[in-house]
Amino acid sequence: MPDIGPMEVILVLAIALLVLGPSKLPEIGKSLGSSIREFRKAATDVQDSVRLDAQPAQPPVAPVQQPVAPAPAPAAAATPVSQAAQQPVAPAPQGQEPPQSPGPSEPRVGA
Repeated sequence: MPDIGPMEVILVLAIALLVLGPSKLPEIGKSLGSSIREFRKAATDVQDSVRLDAQPAQPPVAPVQQPVAPAPAPAAAATPVSQAAQQPVAPAPQGQEPPQSPGPSEPRVGA
């Protein structure tokens, strides 16, 4: 493709000015600019659609279901339960009595 230098551009514009006249030249330039803009837009649209078609289709991902926790057991409404009653009691070894914790009125041994 031959290079177009500044002298060739000036020659083409001078011939266009003589043939078309000074009143028609701005209108032709405006229509030429809008057609170039539309061509570029169409070219980018085609490139975008080709990129979208070229991407591999990914399989849809199913949502992960969380396990459902069981509902808490209903509380007994008849009597409130103290924390001491809720603690499990270990059986005492045979032949021995379970150790008793000193109460508030009993003195501690070794203190």
